[in-house]
Amino acid sequence: MNAHAGKVSIATEIANWIAATDEKSLPADVRDMSERLLLDIVGLCAASRDTDYVRAAVAVGEPGVCTAFGHKDRFDMYSAALINGTAAHGEDFDDTFEGGPVHSGAVIVPAVFAVCERFGLSGQRALLGVAVGIEFLCRLGLVTPKAIHKAGFHPTAVLGTLAATAGVGAALGLSRDQLVHALGVAGSMSSGIIEYLKDGSWTKRMHPGWSAQSGIRAALLAKNGFVGPLTVLEGEHGFFHSFAPSRAPDFDSLLRGIGEKWVMTGIAFKPYACGTMTQPYIDCAIELAKSGVKPDDIESIVCEVGEGTVHRLWEPLASKQAVPNGYAGKFSTPYCVAVGILDGAAGLAAFTDERTKDAKTQKLAAKVSYVVDPNNPYPDRFTGHLRATLKDGSVREVRRDNMRGGAHDPLTRGELEGKFTGNMLYGGLSGAQAVTFKKSVAETFKAGDLSKFTGFRLS
Repeated sequence: MNAHAGKVSIATEIANWIAATDEKSLPADVRDMSERLLLDIVGLCAASRDTDYVRAAVAVGEPGVCTAFGHKDRFDMYSAALINGTAAHGEDFDDTFEGGPVHSGAVIVPAVFAVCERFGLSGQRALLGVAVGIEFLCRLGLVTPKAIHKAGFHPTAVLGTLAATAGVGAALGLSRDQLVHALGVAGSMSSGIIEYLKDGSWTKRMHPGWSAQSGIRAALLAKNGFVGPLTVLEGEHGFFHSFAPSRAPDFDSLLRGIGEKWVMTGIAFKPYACGTMTQPYIDCAIELAKSGVKPDDIESIVCEVGEGTVHRLWEPLASKQAVPNGYAGKFSTPYCVAVGILDGAAGLAAFTDERTKDAKTQKLAAKVSYVVDPNNPYPDRFTGHLRATLKDGSVREVRRDNMRGGAHDPLTRGELEGKFTGNMLYGGLSGAQAVTFKKSVAETFKAGDLSKFTGFRLS
């Protein structure tokens, strides 16, 4: 329900919050989370730097002064944002948020870093931009849970443009009026459909990069006087009416406590290189295998799932049980469960096209199906469950009440650094380079002028 009808516009309230926030007022846990996100994003960009989809993004990039993380060449800020956003999200190994499954780091870090490099802003301005953009994106995800996906759009993509605009606007120090107009412009730049689910094609990979560069454009247009609609979020023809028509927006969830309670501190870091809601099911699969159950012992597996995940991770069931390629496997719970049982993990190597052709994996995935649990807490909490019927007639059941890596069971700093190093090595960089890049992460938000910062470039 829109409790704010007749009051100042939602965009105005967001602009007031941004304008009243400065880097010195950011709480310690917000600063820490911002640095963790930077660490994760830089590592993910390194991991995917030589993939075919990143090479395609690099090939269309224009030269400039901005960094593509883990590359030697430099690009204009729009190209750098597109490349880094695409690389960070390309393997679906990036952060998420329980309550509204959005991938904030892959959108906000590339947008803000590119702008700060281009205009010589300080690391502290970058920190402010990252914190504001991340917080806004997480809160936007709470406004119409499940409805954006239901309409056929990718929440990270469409909400990300708004949030990138806010983060860039904060870093640049836009005025209140400029921020309002920037958000108004961003509403018309938002895009991103989920038809990639049909065939495992690449478009989801570039959504955060597209949102990042769009956010830069929206902020700079407004900075130079371009006017956008004040009621972009709540209007009759506005953002949520267009992208989430099946559900009335709850703007109280967006605005309640903003500037006082930072929900971004509950961001989840993925332990596995695949879709968010598959993660706890993989942990269940690993636990089943550790209990002594062998793949050949299994007659069938049934998973209890949230209704809102079915159309992305379970249906059409026959297609999800026999995925066409590695990228499609990331969004197939049957495939992910099979990998978890067979490998005891689900790293980057589990989602290659070659691996999807493995006979053992295919055979086991074909045994995995689902039933909708009407009491499943998705999207407020990501849970896992499987019930395995064995060939001897016995039944084994495993549950996970929370996603490992999330707010209720977070990865330690050591685990996150281990993930970072593993990603750097997977991308072909050396252990010494991984150490150097990790030191650069710690120095980024302390830098005086990011146009002179070279910590994430290859020489």
